[in-house]
Amino acid sequence: MKILSINVATVGDLFITQSGEKHRIRTGIHKQPVAGPVQVRRLGLEGDEQADQSVHGGLDKAVYAYPSEHYDFWLAQRAAYLKRPAAELTLAPGALGENLTIEGILETEIWIGDRLQIGSTLLQVTEPRHPCFKLNGKLGFSHASRVMIQSGFSGFYLRVVETGVIEAGDAITLMPGPREVSLAWLNERRRKARQEDLF
Repeated sequence: MKILSINVATVGDLFITQSGEKHRIRTGIHKQPVAGPVQVRRLGLEGDEQADQSVHGGLDKAVYAYPSEHYDFWLAQRAAYLKRPAAELTLAPGALGENLTIEGILETEIWIGDRLQIGSTLLQVTEPRHPCFKLNGKLGFSHASRVMIQSGFSGFYLRVVETGVIEAGDAITLMPGPREVSLAWLNERRRKARQEDLF
């Protein structure tokens, strides 16, 4: 289990077409990989910004982690929508808007309250991502947020318990919490609640 990439962004523009009209949305979703050590503070990573803290940011959603294992799935989804071979498309780390592109930890293995030790930094799992329309614009197809709900490939938000410094390549140690509510259970409840919207 390790960090493959650390990704940050300042707030910028995302252009989304709805009902034939183009709209400019302010967002921090355009995460880009950064090299070297990155300071982790209570409200997130140094150099990272959020435009709408109701969906990303604050103490309980300071850091967003996403499993790299799902990237092939998203490439296939984009390829099908764009009617292009997946081999012609790429998704760089941070493409899902995540701060940490991780390897070896999936949503099916995480519970609310679990902790991730990364060097001297300690993070705690708080909730799965609730995707919004900005993900559709970022990935380039209008139903990406619904696909995330349906698949359960949500990634998860983290609270910063102990601040510190992290770097791509750092090992992650999973420390189980009380194990009362799993991410998979929350994602399944959300999928069932939205079932009518998905088909």
